[in-house]
Amino acid sequence: MNKIRILVVDDVAIVRRLVVDALSLDPDLQVVGTAQNGRDALEQIPTVKPDLLVLDYEMPEMDGLETLVEVRKSYPGVRVIIFSSHTRQGAKATLDALWYGADDYVTKTRADSLAAATECVRTELVPRIKAICAKGASEAETAGPSKSIPLPARTITATHRVEVVAIGASTGGPKALAEVIAGLPDGFQAPILIVQHMPPIFTRYLAERLAARTSLRCAEGTTGAVLEPGSIWVAPGDFHMTVKREGTEIQLRLTSDAAENSCRPAVDPLFRSVAEVYGAGSLGVILTGMGQDGLQGCGKIRRAAGQIIVQDAATSVVWGMPGAVARAGLADHVLPLEEIAGEIQRKVAMGNRRRSPVG
Repeated sequence: MNKIRILVVDDVAIVRRLVVDALSLDPDLQVVGTAQNGRDALEQIPTVKPDLLVLDYEMPEMDGLETLVEVRKSYPGVRVIIFSSHTRQGAKATLDALWYGADDYVTKTRADSLAAATECVRTELVPRIKAICAKGASEAETAGPSKSIPLPARTITATHRVEVVAIGASTGGPKALAEVIAGLPDGFQAPILIVQHMPPIFTRYLAERLAARTSLRCAEGTTGAVLEPGSIWVAPGDFHMTVKREGTEIQLRLTSDAAENSCRPAVDPLFRSVAEVYGAGSLGVILTGMGQDGLQGCGKIRRAAGQIIVQDAATSVVWGMPGAVARAGLADHVLPLEEIAGEIQRKVAMGNRRRSPVG
């Protein structure tokens, strides 16, 4: 197997050295160069031919966003992971980069020792690099279907009115979420609940970005918030978000329960609670992302006679989460990203038409 070729771009020499040393420990990776700013990186790309850039955001001469725009324009096949600070400014910058086409991000965290810092980079960065580049992936995982995959017939026909839409996403999720949310109409007739794997601060800015793409109300989830049609709630970083029936209302709950699938927020807790509260009125949607978070929750929704849509491999940055659900036979539809909003609206509208009186 060919090694994944990486160009490390950061203006701080000690950070470059740290990242290079951490990545060099993995036999599947090869650091083919380092650059101290975006201009230097763009000059090196034709020569070193990287598969992926580990790109700092704040740099002199040409910053990460300017560099990203030029890479996407001139070298669209080169993948990019933003390596940014875990601050308010870093969160805003990271969301900018994800909007402009970065594949993923890793936050710089403080460590007590060089060994701890190296281990942090290794555990956070290496899996993302391998998942995004996906060298040696099977044809099914890299090509994927462009239309719905036929599945074995349901034991229960999915004709129940859709009362809630629950969406899970990870790597590549912010941009995919923006496209889905922007594609939903005014007056959308169901609440939307979103779990995107992100830390605190980042999720608040994500909610603000999504709110700018729609006329629907969109905010971070809060305990006690009442679910209403047309409201969009994003799980805040470091909290699981679930739903609970309180009398005639259905409300959000935030918990600090243990991480699931190494994530908090995680998709599975939300989907389990949605299946329990809404049953056959649940519609689960799994977008691009690493790992298998959401697989167990999708099983709960299907067993409750709810419905599942997943994003296809061709339009996913990483076909981990949606691929796991599709391969388990749990998906009603495996669709390209551009068709998902339309399918969500079709299902919600069909349910409401059935509910309307005839006359």
